[in-house]
Amino acid sequence: MADHSVEITEGCRLPVLRKNQENENEWPLAEILSVKDISGKKLYYVHYIDFNKRLDEWVTPDRLDIKKLQFPKKEAKTPMKNGLPGSRPSSPERDVKKNLDLHVQSSSATSRGKTLPTPKRKAESVSLVTQVTAATPVPSLPGSAEASQASVYPAMRDSSFSIKSRDEHEPLTSLTTNGTSSIQRHLIPPQPGRKRKSCGGTDEMVKMFQNNSPRCSTVYLLPGEDSQDSSDGIPSAPRMTGSLVSDRSHDDIVTRMKNIDCIELGRHRLKPWYFSPYPQELTSLPILYLCEFCLKYLKSLKCLQRHLTKCNLRHPPGNEIYRKGTISFFEIDGRKNKAYSQNLCLLAKCFLDHKTLYYDTDPFLFYVMTEYDSKGFHIVGYFSKEKESTEDYNVACILTLPPYQRRGYGKLLIEFSYELSKVEGKTGTPEKPLSDLGLLSYRSYWSQTILEILMDLKSENGERPQITINEISEITSVKKEDVISTLQYLNLINYYKGQYILTLSEDIVEGHERAMQKRHLRIDPKCLHFTPKDWSKRGKW
Repeated sequence: MADHSVEITEGCRLPVLRKNQENENEWPLAEILSVKDISGKKLYYVHYIDFNKRLDEWVTPDRLDIKKLQFPKKEAKTPMKNGLPGSRPSSPERDVKKNLDLHVQSSSATSRGKTLPTPKRKAESVSLVTQVTAATPVPSLPGSAEASQASVYPAMRDSSFSIKSRDEHEPLTSLTTNGTSSIQRHLIPPQPGRKRKSCGGTDEMVKMFQNNSPRCSTVYLLPGEDSQDSSDGIPSAPRMTGSLVSDRSHDDIVTRMKNIDCIELGRHRLKPWYFSPYPQELTSLPILYLCEFCLKYLKSLKCLQRHLTKCNLRHPPGNEIYRKGTISFFEIDGRKNKAYSQNLCLLAKCFLDHKTLYYDTDPFLFYVMTEYDSKGFHIVGYFSKEKESTEDYNVACILTLPPYQRRGYGKLLIEFSYELSKVEGKTGTPEKPLSDLGLLSYRSYWSQTILEILMDLKSENGERPQITINEISEITSVKKEDVISTLQYLNLINYYKGQYILTLSEDIVEGHERAMQKRHLRIDPKCLHFTPKDWSKRGKW
């Protein structure tokens, strides 16, 4: 459908033919990122607008619809600032940040901030847009004096609920998370001179009783006696400057394009999703070969075979701290095993778009999950974490390699990260932003873990069983913000007769039971042999 009389250049937009999940033809709008000529035949690298970057690909001219070609708009001249040229033109991202900063700093405003518009994404293999709202109007939840890390879902700064009259009830904050860190959040400017009293360490009580339906139960959330009526506690925007969070302001045409066609890792061939900074001379090869034990990259199969005769590793370097059946976990120190850690980061970057790559791996620990057979321990996935995290992060990057996805290994990695937090005596949360697939995995894990606890509550002496949010957090090592936001995501929180209640419907109970029946892989704490170190002592680095 391409008209060769029209020159298609970088930046042009036009419909491109592709197959959807049902193997049907569709023509989504795409942007031309690059053009190359191979033996007199042109190829175009396209990014499908509102689709994940992992779907980007090289296409032939016959897949382009020239009739609807949109040429790139001419860039405006560099704006003048104070009468002087040279200042950078504004971008939508900087405008949004600027507006957010201005909104937060404006202390005189008394009305709610407007929600930032975010374009909806088309459905891929997983849903990238999930709207989180309360089923019924619920009084907004107060914040503590100390700002805490915002979670992926709408979270509260403190676990104490405020009690208001029915006339003061307002709907819960809603948040859209779409896998590319686009965020909608109500922003409330702080009220000057408003002091908050501490809640004296009290925690809301959760009561459960059986409804008329034997499959439906309700959980009551009661505030502590000392809770104070206060203004709405809207959490601050998620921190985007974590140890491995990618700074998207420096994206260019090179990093937006996949540079590796194929990776051979053991018995698997992987097709990368994103750019990874492997050496330039290797990016033109049809296949990049990796040693599956030390992850060293080589340019040919002959080089790999020669390397395997000299490589003595049959498992990741470091200490094996868990083994059950064929599943093992190895702890790797980024300082002691620098080469392996850097090679692992290069491989992971092929499938993670939201994280940047640091060659200084010293501040990180890497936990590699493997499957054992007669040939050795084969890498399945991994997660990394900071040795010292000031914001209670228990995961920096987390990845299950594509051949092992959709088999329960992702949840196993998440469960293992929280088991380590339990041994450390801490609560933890993953570093934000999460990818779309990571967000789904964490959402599912949090939901199943919390529902498992609520459904296992037993009544004592005929009274309704009780549990606090703090107790749920301590049992699971999931941060309170993530616990509460998960309850909000599941639409369990309602307001009834002056109390916050959690209603477990029959659908939720049955759905949870079906999900748990499918979840065969679980971490056995008895098989974990792990002693946490005090990394605050510099000598242990």
